[in-house]
Formats: sequence, C-alpha cells, structure tokens
Amino acid sequence: MLNFDTRSARDRRGEPLQSPLPRQVFGAFWSPVEPMPVAAPRLLAHSREVAAALDLDDAAMADPELLAALAGNRLLPGMVGYASCYGGHQFGQWAGQLGDGRAILLGEAVNRRGERHELQLKGAGPTPYARRADGRAVLRSSIREFLCSEAMHHLGVPTTRALSLVGTGETVIRDMFYDGHPVAEPGAVVCRVAPSFIRFGHFELPAARNDLDLLRRLVAFTIDRDFPGFAGDPPAKLVAWFTEICERTARLIAHWLRVGFVHGVMNTDNMSIIGLTIDYGPYGWVDNFDPGWTPNTTDASSRRYCFARQPAIARWNLERLADALAPLLPQPGDLAAGLDRYDETYAAEFCTAYAAKLGLRQWRHDDGELLEDLFALMHRAEIDMSTFFRALALLDPGQPQPQLLDDAFYRADLRQRHAGQLERWLQRYAARLQRDDWPRQLRIAAMNAVNPRFVLRNYLAQQAIDRAEQGDVQMIDDLLEVLRRPYDEQPGRDAFSAKRPDWARHRAGCSMLSCSS
Repeated sequence: MLNFDTRSARDRRGEPLQSPLPRQVFGAFWSPVEPMPVAAPRLLAHSREVAAALDLDDAAMADPELLAALAGNRLLPGMVGYASCYGGHQFGQWAGQLGDGRAILLGEAVNRRGERHELQLKGAGPTPYARRADGRAVLRSSIREFLCSEAMHHLGVPTTRALSLVGTGETVIRDMFYDGHPVAEPGAVVCRVAPSFIRFGHFELPAARNDLDLLRRLVAFTIDRDFPGFAGDPPAKLVAWFTEICERTARLIAHWLRVGFVHGVMNTDNMSIIGLTIDYGPYGWVDNFDPGWTPNTTDASSRRYCFARQPAIARWNLERLADALAPLLPQPGDLAAGLDRYDETYAAEFCTAYAAKLGLRQWRHDDGELLEDLFALMHRAEIDMSTFFRALALLDPGQPQPQLLDDAFYRADLRQRHAGQLERWLQRYAARLQRDDWPRQLRIAAMNAVNPRFVLRNYLAQQAIDRAEQGDVQMIDDLLEVLRRPYDEQPGRDAFSAKRPDWARHRAGCSMLSCSS
C-alpha cells in the first residue's frame, strides 16, 4: 500500500527513550513516539492529487487499514513513529526547546517514481515536546490546515500538502479565545505530506546549546537529502546552501504577497528549510486591503507578522538561522552574502509578480510609484484585493471604465468619496499599459493566470467548519473542488469568489483567529 524508507530516522540521531512524557531532549534530533489511538476514526476528506503522488487510489483511501494509520490507531509495515526536536524564536524572543508537540512523523513514503515524501500526523497525541498539552487538534483548525495546504498548492505557492482529514469521534477541550471559557470541540487528525519538515529551529537549538557536533550532523544530513548536487569543501558548501535557502525563502514570501496571504505566526520554528509554507495556524487572506492586517489575535497589538512586514520578518528569521550556522564556519561573515541574495531575490520576484498582476510586460523603474499609489488608495477606500486585481484585467486602456471595479469596494460611501482618485489612477494605469502595446486579450489571459478568481477566504473556511461541526462535510469537498482551479472562471461557483459579507467583518474565524487548536 505504502512503501516506507526509514532513512530519516536512521541517519539522524534519535534518543533511545520511548515515552511521551515532557522533557528536555539533548544530543538527539528526534524521540521515538507512537500515535495515540482514537475512538471512532472517520475519513472526512482527502486530496486525490496527494494520494496519487503516494500511489494511492480511491480504493486504497477507503481501506480500513489505511484509515487506521491515518487516524493514528496503528502503524503500517515500515512506519516508524517519531517526533523531532527543535527550538525557535517566537515573536522575536528565544523560546528554547519547542519540538513537535502534537505532530508525529511516520517516516518517508517512496513512490514508484522514486520520489520521497515524509508523512506526518498532526493531532495524533502527546509527544515529549507537548509541554503538558494533550497533543490533539480540533476539527476547526484541522479543516483550515487541510484546505489551505491544497489551496496554496493549486495557487502555485510552495507548501506542505495534506493527504487526509480524519475525524476522531472524540472531543478536545480548548479555550479558543483564551478568556477562561474552555469548551469541548470535535477532534481531528490531518496527515501532512512534504519532502522535508525540517525547520530553521532545528538548527537553532543545537547551536544555542553549543552542541556543534549535532549541528554539523544535521547540516550534513539536510544538504545530502534535501539539497543534492551541492559540492565543495564543507565551509563553501554550507555558504552555498545558506544562499539557496535565502533565495527559496524570498520566492516564497513574494508568492504570499502576490496572492494576499498572511501566515500569522512567522516564528523561526515555523520556517521551512526548503522554502515551503508550513504550519497553517491563524493564517488569513487579505480582504479589504490593509498592509497592517494580521489574522492572529495574539499579534493584534504589535502586528509583528502583518501582511506588509512578512518580507522583513523572513529576513530577520534568516539572520537567526545565520547566527546558528556561523559557528561552523571559519569566516562567519561569509553568510552575509546569502542575506544580500535574499534582498535581491525578493525585490526581483516581487517586481515580477506585481508586473504580472498589473498586466505589464516587464517592470520599469517608475512602476513602483504607480503600485504604491494604488496600495494607498486600496487601503483608504477599503477595496477588496482579490476582486480588484481580477476585475482590473477587463479594463480597456483606450477607454477606462471605473465601474468595472465597483464590486471591489466594501462600502458605497467610500467608493463615492474616492471615485475621483480611482479615476485618476486608472488614467495613469491605462497610459502605462499603452506604453507596452500588448494585445488586450493576451494581457487579460496573462493577468488571469496570476490573479486568482478563487482563494480560501476566511469566511468560507469558517462556513465549512460550522457545517462540519454539525456533521455536514459537503462544503469541505465543494471548496476543495473549486480551489483546484483558482485561476479559472467556474460558472455556477460565484458564491465561492464573493468578497467577505458584512456579517463576517468582525466574527471570530472570519476576521482574526487565536493560536488555539
């Protein structure tokens, strides 16, 4: 059914003690731990694309033995349960040991093409890193992770994937608003899939403990497995590898800003070493454009991880990774070139992304002012980001029609107040398009290929959660189907592209979320 290679566990040093009891783990990358069985597992949804990548068809997904494994009730032949040990900076402060508190790796599945995928159960029970928590996950956060993983993939954003969403038939106690009113919520387990789940924090922890032998081993393993082809002596290889990490991270962040995604918790332990979006907690999509918007209630006062600060935070996180790797180099300053490469790559990728969003054949030096003025207008006028850029493609440069963008406004009074400013900006934009002399239909097709018609809007995810908590999971499948083709017009699916309704403006789950899951 699944062919497993246990090399990750074999080649990375693990600790001998098998116990889920909380503890500090020294001198090891991982701890052996088995998932905790659940009462009544039920497959609520699965991704057929991820299943196919693992050589699984619909019949295999319906097999009771596979369901038991995806729920954490048993290990299939070749599976080896373990949780990894890492640290991290959380909201700018060193937090020490963190680790997989409720994520249990099952090993590496290798498909018929020789492609390797790590499988990880999130919400499968306590591990040594659970810090006295139960290691479980609630249905609401599991639905959000399952849907967003697949939505991001189909948008073309590097991401971990999700194979399955399994209801546990049990409840989990959570204080969603951290206000002293915990409630019992339905539980679930998500099977996450990625080539690697190694994070920046994996390297930070041994560096903070001055365990340079362990750090050196992890660097060698990661380069060998996840970055094949790097050659040269160890210092030169490490510098080239760090530069590659910086480039991948820059491209990832540019993608986030292209589609209007806000991660919400960009701690260093939530940064993938291979440049994927990882750990979908209180994420969100920008509705009315606001550079300072964050979906995370914990971040409401500082807005450290808001939409516009994500590029700077990614660089700060890379600096912390550089600090961790520096003791392995005779000249630690050599890593500065990687950080410079981050700046260069992000600037280039952002300009390329927004040239495409605006329908420009290439970015010119004065296009930055045009875009900055648009962002300022969108913010003041409460214009919906996704709706605006999708509708902008229909503009005729020869005769700009502002009414094409009416539906992007959330408030009629603001539309009227800023009508003159919008008209003037559109005249400047039309003049810029005419400089390119690009056939209109080609420009429309190019813009529609990068400006999604459908994104996983926060209120849509919440509606799917509300229904699923009442036993109706149909909207999960409906959303998954729509989000498979986010750039296509899908007749009859307009309800899934509508901007946020008024009732969802301040509702929990539709505007901001906590980290509680």
